[in-house]
Amino acid sequence: MKSVFFVSLTFAAAIDALVARNGNCCFALNASGAGGVKNTIGQLTDGQNRVYGGLPPATYCINAAGGITDGSGRGCVLTPPTTQFQCDVGASPLNGFSIACDGTVSVNGNSKFYECPTGDKGENNVYTTPPSGQQGCFEITLEATSCLPNCPAPPPPPPPPTPKTCPVGLTGPYQYPHGIIPLSSTTPNKAPGTSYFGSINPTTSSLYVFDIPSSYAGQICTLEFFLPTAKDLKTSSYTITGSGALDFAKLQANPSQGTTFNNKPGIATDYGVTTVNPGGSYSIATFNCPAGDQISFEISSSGGTSLTYFQDFNPPA
Repeated sequence: MKSVFFVSLTFAAAIDALVARNGNCCFALNASGAGGVKNTIGQLTDGQNRVYGGLPPATYCINAAGGITDGSGRGCVLTPPTTQFQCDVGASPLNGFSIACDGTVSVNGNSKFYECPTGDKGENNVYTTPPSGQQGCFEITLEATSCLPNCPAPPPPPPPPTPKTCPVGLTGPYQYPHGIIPLSSTTPNKAPGTSYFGSINPTTSSLYVFDIPSSYAGQICTLEFFLPTAKDLKTSSYTITGSGALDFAKLQANPSQGTTFNNKPGIATDYGVTTVNPGGSYSIATFNCPAGDQISFEISSSGGTSLTYFQDFNPPA
């Protein structure tokens, strides 16, 4: 039997939510992306609201005018000109936040928010408009954990669709990467740790770590790369520019949370350049499965290719 593990390009973004109602009421926030995945919103000490990065959940309170303050009493605003959602010392809270029956948060009737990478510990900032020129932003919905108005109970959700055994083009068991570490030559001594985002461009490569089950003993593994077309994606999207040329390589050792661009493991085997296009699937290499162990690979840019995506476990449509 051929066991397969691969780098897929299906995405899901998520954040925790906000809600508004008459009177003062306090809550935590979650953020939800297109795939329905939720993540809590935490705060830096300066009041920036962020998703991911392991920050503890922040607390917020809302008044009758729809103004929000955080647990430290700072007014929450959309900082001009970027519209970043943050809470500042001495700031008057921006009025106009509201909460629907399903917990969806809106600002003056707009319920669209965006999360964008900061380059700091895998954390994302929150905006109502993605900053001009910023890559890797995804639309999200903010929801509150409490303070919901009295509304009829929602109908039960429909049963989930029958999951696919494998993404398109795969047969047999397969593994997704369990760790992604983007490393940039512009910050060669920074250890960014594991990220949900793969980032590949002329200054950045991404390392992929796979955990191979013991049951794969004696099997042959194949490294596969899939780039679905946009119409085949239900919960995600990606951005690719340039020729699509990517260089795949097997690493001599497995990276850790302390891995930087300067101390990353050396290359054991360079599989060369593969040019990828939307809708394509590519078999990069085959080898004996390292059963019960980890194995790691690096994908880097060739010829100016840039690729940014969110690694999702959901298969294409």
